[in-house]
This record gives sequence, C-alpha cells and structure tokens, in this order.
Amino acid sequence: MTHEMEKATPVEPAHHTAGVRARDDDGGDDRPGVATAGVPAALFLVIAFFLVLDVISDVREGASAGHIAFEVAATLLSLGGFAAMWRLLQAERSRARELKVELDGTRADLVRWHAEAQELLKGLGAAIDRQFDGWGLSPAEREVGLLLLKGLSLKEAAEARQTSERTVRQQALAVYRKAGLAGRAELAAFFLEDLLLPREGGERRAREGASQSQGDD
Repeated sequence: MTHEMEKATPVEPAHHTAGVRARDDDGGDDRPGVATAGVPAALFLVIAFFLVLDVISDVREGASAGHIAFEVAATLLSLGGFAAMWRLLQAERSRARELKVELDGTRADLVRWHAEAQELLKGLGAAIDRQFDGWGLSPAEREVGLLLLKGLSLKEAAEARQTSERTVRQQALAVYRKAGLAGRAELAAFFLEDLLLPREGGERRAREGASQSQGDD
C-alpha cells in the first residue's frame, strides 16, 4: 500500500535540479555579460596602444602640437574606456561567482527537500495502512479508499478495479461509515490534517475516528 501512495503522489523535483545543473554546466554563470564587457575592453586597449605608437611617431617626425594634443586626448579617452570596461568586467565576474554560489545552494536545497519528501510519503503510506486497519476495512474497501484519496472519481475507480460503479459506490459508503466520516472531502481532510496538525492533534483525531467507527458498528 505504501508503494501505491508513492505512485499516487509523486514528488520528483529532480528535473529542477537537472535544470539548475544544466544552466551551470552550460555556462549559465552570466557569461554573456562577461563577454559584453570583455570585448569592448580589449578594443579600447588595442586602440590606445596604436594611438600611443602614433603619438610617438608624430613626436619623432615633428608633427604640430595641436595634432599631438588631439592624439593624446584620444589615447586618454581610449584608456578611460578600457578602465570603465575593466571595472564592469570585474563586476560581472563577481556577480557570476555569486550566482554560482546561489545555484549550488538551491541545488542542495532541492536535493534535501526531495529526500525529506520521500520520507514523508513513506510515512504517510504507512500511516494510511495503519488507519485503514484501525477502521477495519476489507481489502476491497481499502483499495477503493486509496483510489479516492488519489483523487479518482467513482467511475474511474470502477474502471481501475474492473467492477461496476454501483459496487464502488457501496464500498466507498462503507469506508465513510466505518471511518465515521461524511464523504470524500472528510476522508482526504482526515489524513491532510494529520500532516498539518501537531503530532498530538493528529493522534487524537485518529483515536476519535477509530472510537466513532467502533460505536457505529
């Protein structure tokens, strides 16, 4: 029965983990931003280098002061552009490192949550088995009760069990009667509240349901 509950409520965040891993391995660490800053920085540096060579050449050839001053200004502007792009590049790399740390943390959280969810599902399946035992359900009633908890309609449950819808309806009513519940909503709420309420509250509700079932019998 536990395995059936695990199939009924699959918790598979692994695809999210894989997605995080794929973005990380495929260069999802903001590399486009790094390239955007790195290429202009290299261009500014190359321009400044050639301008410096041109200034040196013009000085040796005795070019006019105005021409040399213009080239010096252009060189300084190129170096300023390089410095700005370099600072941006360093900021992008720092951001990329921060993103990687965040992604690693998210991946660890997903793995931990997946393990905790699997343990919870195993515990829930065992708890449902014990509660069905306490209510004294027959094998057929247990199966119908489980199908109802999975969210199947009476017609779908009948098709799954290869029986008539009328038979499934009678078995569902027997489950509700033995559990002391009004219907499907209370059946689902019974187990959901056991998950949400403190442990003492869940155990008290289970005892109340069992005692009411015995009183009805």
